[in-house]
Amino acid sequence: MMADENNTPETENAAAETPAVEAPATEAAPAEKPIAAEHPQGGAPQEQREGRGRGRGRGGDRDRGGRGRRDDRRGRGGDDDGGEELIEKLVHINRVSKTVKGGKRFGFAALVVVGDGKGRVGFGHGKAREVPEAITKATAAAKKKMIRVPLKEGRTLHHDGKGRFGAGKVNVRTAPAGTGIIAGGPMRAVFESLGVADVVTKSVGTSNPYNMVRATFDALINQTSPKSVAQRRGKKVADLLGRGGASEAEAEAEAEAITE
Repeated sequence: MMADENNTPETENAAAETPAVEAPATEAAPAEKPIAAEHPQGGAPQEQREGRGRGRGRGGDRDRGGRGRRDDRRGRGGDDDGGEELIEKLVHINRVSKTVKGGKRFGFAALVVVGDGKGRVGFGHGKAREVPEAITKATAAAKKKMIRVPLKEGRTLHHDGKGRFGAGKVNVRTAPAGTGIIAGGPMRAVFESLGVADVVTKSVGTSNPYNMVRATFDALINQTSPKSVAQRRGKKVADLLGRGGASEAEAEAEAEAITE
């Protein structure tokens, strides 16, 4: 009843006649920028993403770039060859398995040969759950174990040789220009990466690619050049070449043609 008495007609008329007081104008609040405008790639800001990542455990490491740093180090480590272009040849891929309680886990083993085509070559072996990663491991191992082999005229070997590893036996022979690489399988990959253009080879025994490659490297390690033999004996290269029945002039010309 008290509320009804206060709302009299006179009071309503007075309120209608009283002019309304306008509120002071205030600056309009700036419209918030959409998240997509601040962050072109969309999603929450970096701080919020990192917070969510840390809450998930392993996901936080991924957001903070933990795995990315590891990949960057691996990429920089691949420049051990001094920036030169290397010839990489995949010789063999083998699928291996490990029997566990739930079944079998399959992996891959890769054999890779790496060379610069100018007298340096190496081989490596790598294992991983995926083929690309196995090849990457094998290539990195091959770059660390590269050897230098002296070449005659930059195209063939200086002399014949034999190599052996386990049941693998190989024979390598120097060849005249135009012969080409007479070799098969793993041995061909080694000589192509080495930069040999003319050679005759023969594999006797096992056909296991691992043993064949190791036997080939055993034969290449034993290769020597006339220049190194002359230095070891304290003689001139022409004196060594003249023993084969060649004339002094021919020996001198051949000695000058030898670069290593």
